[in-house]
Amino acid sequence: MISPCDVPTTALPEEMKRQKELHLPSLPQPEISRHYTELADATFGINNGFYPLGSCTMKYNPKINDEMAAYPAFANIHPLQPEHTVQGSLEVFTTAEMLLKEITGMNAITFQPAAGAHGEFTSLLMIKAYHEKNGQPQRNKIIVPDSAHGTNPASVAMTGMITVNIPSDKYGCVDIAALREAVGEDTAGLMLTNPNTAGIFDKNILEITKIVHDAGGLNYYDGANLNAIMGVARPGDMGFDIIHLNLHKTFSTPHGGGGPGSGAVGCKSLLKPFLPDYYPVKEGAEIRFTRPEYSIGLVKGFYGQFSVFLRALTYILFLGSEGISSASKGAVLNANYMLHELKDIFEVPYGESCMHEFVISLDKLKKETGVTALDVAKGILDHHMYPPTMYFPLTVPEALMVEPPETESKERMDDAIAVYRKLYGDAHKNPEAFHEYPLHAQIHRVDEVRAARHPIVRYDFALKQD
Repeated sequence: MISPCDVPTTALPEEMKRQKELHLPSLPQPEISRHYTELADATFGINNGFYPLGSCTMKYNPKINDEMAAYPAFANIHPLQPEHTVQGSLEVFTTAEMLLKEITGMNAITFQPAAGAHGEFTSLLMIKAYHEKNGQPQRNKIIVPDSAHGTNPASVAMTGMITVNIPSDKYGCVDIAALREAVGEDTAGLMLTNPNTAGIFDKNILEITKIVHDAGGLNYYDGANLNAIMGVARPGDMGFDIIHLNLHKTFSTPHGGGGPGSGAVGCKSLLKPFLPDYYPVKEGAEIRFTRPEYSIGLVKGFYGQFSVFLRALTYILFLGSEGISSASKGAVLNANYMLHELKDIFEVPYGESCMHEFVISLDKLKKETGVTALDVAKGILDHHMYPPTMYFPLTVPEALMVEPPETESKERMDDAIAVYRKLYGDAHKNPEAFHEYPLHAQIHRVDEVRAARHPIVRYDFALKQD
């Protein structure tokens, strides 16, 4: 039953009323059901096949995670309920924080940020607030290596700070000399992924973070590649002061298509007073939300993506400490296996071993045949598997970044290796065919130039045509 209206009603002005009949589609329910079933069949995800999208950690998501998220006691609560009525859910916050602190070497965790770049942004706001509180507002420059994710400099710009770009050395790691030259009295901090986007663990990491600390800056860890080291090494032990975690990647919750995600941020004690609002604290037998002393304020409504970090907590508890470290070791093993099986035909820009992902360059193939990384990626689609990340990192020409997570079997990887090798051979035999791929996907080769020059940004069927 709908309650009677208890406020005065007002007639809609004539000029605000629609003058033409709205043309809405009228379809029988079976047609609608078939339409969405066809769309689902055309969608490719981790449950369909091999998905080695570099830097995205497309691992299998155990169904027990979804079972926990759907549990009525969790699914049916409301963020405005009194704290004493949701103590079990608040314990999810504190338990997840405790475990993630142990995994990362941080002293506090906030679950407010809704995605990875949001976690970057939150971390930088905290770094900025820290320097301003300490009377050093001139520290407004963030050092970012050229191999960084593109969201890093974008997040710097969002906070009003300035990006200082430094090059990689010949090994694909941070150029130490360039870093020493870049730091100064205006340095706010460094943003770094380790292992980096080339799948290389920077062996100079302790020296790197010390250089930044000695200059008065703070070190931020981009957690995009944490799947390579979780349970084995901790960012906090490497000298990092703050970190964002992609719970929707590393800790096995469904992602892609715009969300939901969780870019949880962890920090050392010196930054804890600057955490966003709604930081859970256990006082006696009860957990309640508090506002840190110098909080940067809310960065998202309420408390974050609860069902996402509930899934992540389930994943951690299900695997346990040994399982967490085994997952990372498995990811590194898988990546090195695929690299070993492909390095004889594809260029490997940075050595012959890697961490959880590796980068191959098709620059030589392009020069020999005219076949590009994009052409090969489109060809992979015809073999019912998803292509690797293309043209990233930007430091490698015609790059393909391959990340086979720990949940992939040797048989699946062998299938992918066979496809990659076949396409390499086909490129030398019939390069012209590659410009038409994919041939068997529901959507064939897209005219990307036309799409960019003449985009269709809205549908015009809503108004009935005369």
